[in-house]
Amino acid sequence: MSSDEIVRAVDYSRVFNQAIDRLHAEGRYRVFIDILRNKGMFPNARCFAGHNGPKPITVWCSNDYLAMGQHPKVIAAMEEALHDVGAGSGGTRNIGGNTHYHIDLESELADLHGKEGALLFTSGYVSNEATLATLAKVLPGCIIFSDELNHASMIAGIRNSGCEKRVFRHNDLEHLEELLAESDPQAPKLIAFESVYSMDADIAPIAEICDLADKYNALTYLDEVHAVGMYGARGGGISERDGVADRLNIIEGTLGKAFGVMGGYIAADRTIIDVIRSYAPGFIFTTSLSPVLVAGALASVRHLKASSEEREGQQAAAAQLKAMFRDAGLPVMDSTTHIVPLMVGDPVKAKRVSDILLAEYGVYVQPINFPTVPRGTERLRFTPGPAHDEAMMRELTDALVEIWGRLEMRRAA
Repeated sequence: MSSDEIVRAVDYSRVFNQAIDRLHAEGRYRVFIDILRNKGMFPNARCFAGHNGPKPITVWCSNDYLAMGQHPKVIAAMEEALHDVGAGSGGTRNIGGNTHYHIDLESELADLHGKEGALLFTSGYVSNEATLATLAKVLPGCIIFSDELNHASMIAGIRNSGCEKRVFRHNDLEHLEELLAESDPQAPKLIAFESVYSMDADIAPIAEICDLADKYNALTYLDEVHAVGMYGARGGGISERDGVADRLNIIEGTLGKAFGVMGGYIAADRTIIDVIRSYAPGFIFTTSLSPVLVAGALASVRHLKASSEEREGQQAAAAQLKAMFRDAGLPVMDSTTHIVPLMVGDPVKAKRVSDILLAEYGVYVQPINFPTVPRGTERLRFTPGPAHDEAMMRELTDALVEIWGRLEMRRAA
């Protein structure tokens, strides 16, 4: 068979269609909603899908946990920057894309975490992937110890580093120490983990992991993306709340969740920051964040350093919604954080509940399916914010009770 015949024998469309068909068959094909948020009125939004004209809906699954993306200070700062310097950054940080806004925000983030320096990235995914991949390459023979529930971006960074990886059972200190103890004592080591695990809504034993890092001479890398802005007196995350930020070598965070804008970052000592700045391709070769976005994030970080009102309102809303779900017999998962997961355990039913909520009740919550969570643990993930009031929660709870009964789904024991 000639090379031309081999090429013609590949039916690319069939292969691609089969890949999509598999997702449909498994009930985990993802549909993106078509909405617009109403400025200053979050969680109210307009949905454009499946009907004529926009339909009012209530958003229950945003990672803009504190509605800072709607805050007047943030919007005003972005408008001012837009009219001051224009829209784009002009290039990479090395070539035209470094502005005073970037420098100011990095200084604020370093201060937020009590570190000597910080470095901005275009997203939290990029900050994890670029930093972890670069660190391990700079440390010959490095072994990375990774919690089994770490973000996909952390897993990608570890994989791209090409270093040896040891996965420890989720939040299992005994297993982590077992892996550390059996490793070469002379090898560089890095423990990578999260503070708040967003799908199970639990928290890592940070101090105890730091104890193990001290004992086995390992660096620590903490992903705080679901905690920055949300915990601590100034929004420094769980590490600030628990008084252990100074024990961590690198803290990674996002500007796209509680801070309500876009971007990612790391905070660490000056030398580590300089190494990542100088060696990470994901930083060096990427156009920097627009100064408009940076200005908005800067305003948000500064506000949440001084104000706990938003954090307290969100925590109160999360506690109230958990209690309502529990009292109604809905299978709310145990959670000590601001996230309220409702177990379904089936991808098709999770999607069906989500569709009914949107079509009949004007409630938007996305189903969470594999690979974000393990098969058989599909769920709905609610993120109540300070603007979700009791009436909204009651309407949501009543709707879920009705749908659970209609679909004959299992209630809480």
